[in-house]
Amino acid sequence: MTKDFDALKNIHKIHMIGIGGVSMSGIALILKKDNFEVTGSDKNYGDMIDILEKNGIPVYIGSNAELVKDADVVVYTSAINQHDPEFVRAKSLGIPTYERAKFLGMLLSSYKKPICICGTHGKTTTTSMVSSIFIDAGLDPNVQVGSKYEKLNNSNYRLGNSDYFILEACEYVDSFLNFPHHCATVLNIEAEHLDYFSDIEEIKKSFKTFILMLPENGILVINQDDTHCMEVLQDCKDDLTRKNVRIYKFSLSDPDAYIYAKNFSVNMKGFYSFDVTDPRNGETYNFYLTVPGIHNVYDALAAITTCQAYGIQFEDMQKSLNKFCGAKRRFEYKKTIAPNVELFDDYAHHPTEIKATLSAAKQKEHNKIIAAFQPHTYSRTKELLDDFAHAFKDADVVLFMDIYAAREVDDGTISSKDVADLVNKNGTKAYYTPTLQDIADKIKEIAEPGDLVLSIGAGNITHLADLFEDVKEN
Repeated sequence: MTKDFDALKNIHKIHMIGIGGVSMSGIALILKKDNFEVTGSDKNYGDMIDILEKNGIPVYIGSNAELVKDADVVVYTSAINQHDPEFVRAKSLGIPTYERAKFLGMLLSSYKKPICICGTHGKTTTTSMVSSIFIDAGLDPNVQVGSKYEKLNNSNYRLGNSDYFILEACEYVDSFLNFPHHCATVLNIEAEHLDYFSDIEEIKKSFKTFILMLPENGILVINQDDTHCMEVLQDCKDDLTRKNVRIYKFSLSDPDAYIYAKNFSVNMKGFYSFDVTDPRNGETYNFYLTVPGIHNVYDALAAITTCQAYGIQFEDMQKSLNKFCGAKRRFEYKKTIAPNVELFDDYAHHPTEIKATLSAAKQKEHNKIIAAFQPHTYSRTKELLDDFAHAFKDADVVLFMDIYAAREVDDGTISSKDVADLVNKNGTKAYYTPTLQDIADKIKEIAEPGDLVLSIGAGNITHLADLFEDVKEN
C-alpha cells in the first residue's frame, strides 16, 4: 500500500537527523515503504541503524551539513543540539524543518482512526498488545511502538492496509499533543518528566488537553483505578458529552467499570490468570498471560477495553493475549549467566515502574533477587530521589551504575552513590558500581544458584548481558 499523505504533496526526499531513535527509525521505515527517498544521520551506531540500512536507507554516523542540501524536508529529533551542522544548514537553505512529533502528527492526519496509547507507564506493552489483537483479528493496522516486537517481525513498526494507526504516544515535551486521534487510551498519570513539567498539575493539564482533542464520536479508554485519571476525566466530562465521545473505563477489580478482572491466580513464574466478562453478552473468558506481574494485567485490561470498543470479539482477544510474548526490554529473558542464574532485562526507569518490575520478579520462583539499576537523567533522579530510595524493597541486593545523562549535563548535585546510600539506609543492601564491568564483577562475586538477576533502566545497562557467557544447562 502507498498511503496518500496529504501533508507531503510534492515531497520526494526526506532527511532525518537522529534517525536511529526508536520513533524516528519507525517513521523512516514507513516513509521508505511508501516510496519516499529517505536518508539520515545519527551520532551513534545502534541495532536500528543496521535495520535501516538493510531496508535501503543510507545512514551517516556523525553530522555532515552536505547531507541536507538536496532534501525537500528535514525531520529532527528533539534531542539534537540546535547548533547541529545539518539543522543549521537546512535553515540557511530555507528547507522546511519539522520536529519528530510534529512530523508524525502530519502523517497521522491521513488516517481516519489513529489509536493513541498514552500514560506514564505501560505504553509499549499495551500498544504491543492492542497491535497483536488487531493483527490477529485481520484488521491490518499500521503500528508504531516504542520497542521491537516479535509480532512486527522484530521491528518497531508495521505498515498495514487500513485506516487504523496504533501509536505509542508519549507526553514528554507535550509531544502527544501533535497527534490527531480517534481513540485515546489513558493508562495512568503520575509525576514524570519533571525536567519539562513543573508538577503533577501541569502533567494533568497536558493529559486533559490531549483528551479534549478527541473528535466527535471519538473513543476514550481510561483507568478507573487511577486517581489522577479520574480527576482529569471529571474536568473533561461535559465537553466529551457534548462531542458524544464514548467513554470506557477499565479496572483491576471494580465491577462498576466497563471492563474489570476477577478470579485472579498467579503461578511460580509470576504469570497471571484472570477472568473478564463481556459486557455485551454476559459471557466470561479466561485470560492467561505469559508476561509476569500485576502491572501487565492492567495493560491487558486496557488492551481488551480498547479492542472491545472497536468491536473485536472476546474469543479473538483471548487467543491473541494468551500467546502474547512481550515487547523487547519488558522483563525480557536474556540468558543464563551461571548455573541456575537467569538474567532478565527491563526498561523501567521511574520508581513506580521499578516497583512493578521487582514485584513481578518476587512472584517468580527464586533464591534472591539481584537488581542492577542505571538511573536515567539527573533531573529525574533528583526530583524523585525519595521515591527511588523506597522503590527497591523487593530486591535483596541492588547495584547502582552511574546516571545515564541522556540529554542533560551533570551539575554535580546528584549521583548514583547518593541513591545507593539511601537504599542502604532503608534496609536493602546496595552497592555503588559505576560501570557495567563493575556490575558484572559484583554479580559474579555474589550470585548463587537460584538467583534472579535484573538489569533495569533506559540507558546502556541493557548491554549488561553482553558481559556474560550464556551457560547451557544440562
